[in-house]
Amino acid sequence: MVITVEELAQTIDHTVLKPETTRNKVKQLCEEAMTYNFAAVCINAVHVEYAVELLKDSSVKVCCVVGFPLGATLPEVKAMETRTVVALGAHEVDMVMNVGALRDENFDLVKRDVEAVVAASGDAHVKVILETGLLIDEQMVKACLICKEAGADFVKTSTGFGPMGATPHDVKIMRETVGKSMGVKAAGGIRTFKEAIRIIDAGANRIGTSGGIGIIEDYRWAQYSDSWMQPDKPCWTCPSRMANIAKQPKEVYLWYKQRCLTCPDKEHNVFTD
Repeated sequence: MVITVEELAQTIDHTVLKPETTRNKVKQLCEEAMTYNFAAVCINAVHVEYAVELLKDSSVKVCCVVGFPLGATLPEVKAMETRTVVALGAHEVDMVMNVGALRDENFDLVKRDVEAVVAASGDAHVKVILETGLLIDEQMVKACLICKEAGADFVKTSTGFGPMGATPHDVKIMRETVGKSMGVKAAGGIRTFKEAIRIIDAGANRIGTSGGIGIIEDYRWAQYSDSWMQPDKPCWTCPSRMANIAKQPKEVYLWYKQRCLTCPDKEHNVFTD
């Protein structure tokens, strides 16, 4: 795909969500976002008011996570958190879906959870984090449909704290499910311009990453080198490469394992037993 440096920068949510984050780090994040003209900064609630003040004369939006990183709080709690951060000036809210309820097939609770945040968000955009590494494809599709019905503006792959990050496979399914009427944000493990471009090509229009500066600077230079722009082998981007029995539900891990064992490219199978 063809994308300019400026267009790539406008897909990036410049992110810092670690618990040890200080005000100095938030200030640095906001200054970098303005320098590179990123779409937004993505931060925890405690930093929203400060970031809004720092960015008040810029086009950079303030995005805040809600119910983060587990998504296991009550809908009423997520709604209260949303109202609070929006009142402080947040332009976007990235909420974590109730993943356990989805896996239990308690779809009414999942929808009510998203609806509560949407209702509390006012004019702020709501992105729903699915934590795709805990789901198989069918569950991902169902989650996307629920988010669409509940009025969310985006679906998002991952928190960055889960068992897997964003993959082109997941993004493609999400885009095909929600269509053109919603946004798709990819987050988790996106550190290079190749990963970013693959994700965008799969259907994402926003990327959450702490590596935005490196992505942009490397992309500037890569355009002068044919070898840097060569695509990777498809198996190198297969989500099965990130499957981990220690971090995923057993049935999800086995689902990924079966996908890899039936892959026609036997040379690069991740699982060899």
